[in-house]
Amino acid sequence: MSEYAIEMLGITKTFPGIIANDNVDLRIRTNEVHAILGENGAGKSTLMSVLFGAYAPDSGEIRIKGKKVEIKNPNIATELGIGMVHQHFKLVHNYTVTENIVLGREPRNRFGIVSLAQAEKKVSELSRRYGLSVDPRAKIDDITVGQQQRVEILKTLYSDSDIIILDEPTAVLTPQEIDELMDIIRTLKKEGKTIVLITHKLKEIKAVADRCSVLRRGRFIGCVDITPETEEQELATMMVGRSVRFDIDKAPCTPGEAVLEIKNLSVKDSVGTMKVKDLSLTVRRGEIMGVAGVDGNGQSELLYALSGLSPVAGGEIILSGRVINKDTIMERIEEGMGHIPEDRRKHGLVAGLTVAENLALKDFNSDKYSGPFGMLNFRAMEENAEKLISEFDIRTAQGAVTEAGSLSGGNQQKVIVAREISLSPDVLLIAQPTRGLDVGAIEYIRKRIVEERDKGRAILLVSFELDEIMNLCDRIATISKGSIVGVFDRDEVTSEEIGLMMTGIRAKEAK
Repeated sequence: MSEYAIEMLGITKTFPGIIANDNVDLRIRTNEVHAILGENGAGKSTLMSVLFGAYAPDSGEIRIKGKKVEIKNPNIATELGIGMVHQHFKLVHNYTVTENIVLGREPRNRFGIVSLAQAEKKVSELSRRYGLSVDPRAKIDDITVGQQQRVEILKTLYSDSDIIILDEPTAVLTPQEIDELMDIIRTLKKEGKTIVLITHKLKEIKAVADRCSVLRRGRFIGCVDITPETEEQELATMMVGRSVRFDIDKAPCTPGEAVLEIKNLSVKDSVGTMKVKDLSLTVRRGEIMGVAGVDGNGQSELLYALSGLSPVAGGEIILSGRVINKDTIMERIEEGMGHIPEDRRKHGLVAGLTVAENLALKDFNSDKYSGPFGMLNFRAMEENAEKLISEFDIRTAQGAVTEAGSLSGGNQQKVIVAREISLSPDVLLIAQPTRGLDVGAIEYIRKRIVEERDKGRAILLVSFELDEIMNLCDRIATISKGSIVGVFDRDEVTSEEIGLMMTGIRAKEAK
């Protein structure tokens, strides 16, 4: 028996205009949690897609448990015991949990009829064994993102995979769901599975990984053992090739007049449940107002209402002294509102358009993009895009004409951030700005947010990461069950007090 479950030797994979993997050697031991660390666009997902059979390598060889194999498609990978949970889940949303898990491998009775009862029984057994609590009869549309991820993991276990690849598994999870996933990974290892964890989150690597291989711009940089003594700074330097600062260097804010006023706002969700209840908040010019809370307490609905994505059930939204409740999204943009949404693929980008077109989405009708005879000036769009690609270090295969949907998740986020900041809005609504970004990009994006504050922008920041709230914000409002529990200057409150208020404990009791 080979020491290694996986050996990828001399793997090279190119796409038009880019070398995604450049002669990479990767060795993963049997029954270990092996992290693959790298910047956005470093080639991590491409390398694992080669292992899973989604891409064919241009050169190199793969060995599974010491035996050379050719993995021409994902079906062959599945037969070899390899399962992959993709960053963007591959689920049919109007099917049940069980129907998704057994799709293509449906159990049948002796008459050849699909037996969902038999399938549900096996799914329930797997769910209990691995601590993957999920209702086998629930529809995918009706369960949380964290539960959807559990369904993806159950799909691999149903196929008897003993090598499980997790591609950026925490990118869309709440802190509580991340902790639960870390426990699931530990359980999978105890059961004898080999886990490959694609990530750029150093805390998660420290929490569960045995070893970590680092890629940078498609090349293998090195592999390190993860011990309690392993420094996060060491991993960060290997990943980006320079020293990275984890703290935020910012001067005290000098707030001006109120730019955004929210008065007694109430908002319903898509099924009519009141998610924001009589909420009032003010954001002033030259400050970052943070909203801290556990996911699902009305933050999303608040931003939907402010940006125009959802109607208001009651109260007022006042932008620069004017009530904008009934203004369209485009009118709000023209009046000086920017929005970095939490769901970049649903609300932030048009995946089928180019990077240049996405960067011009909100001001395509401006004079700078006007061509002859009322036509759009695509050359001007591309010139603007090339400038922002360079400024925000957006990694693309073909520059401005790259299709946005082909970018890595982190680079898609950079496109949105670049577009919104470049429009210089008076008020900037920001949700999860660094979700899915590597430490180098996080450092840069946070720096840019502070710079926008210093230019006099009013910034409303929603983040589930308490460290981000505490480091970036000048004032902090805690939200629970759709209502504000307390509002404090940053230096008046500790992270422990904020954490207690996020659970609904009143400000006086928390302090």
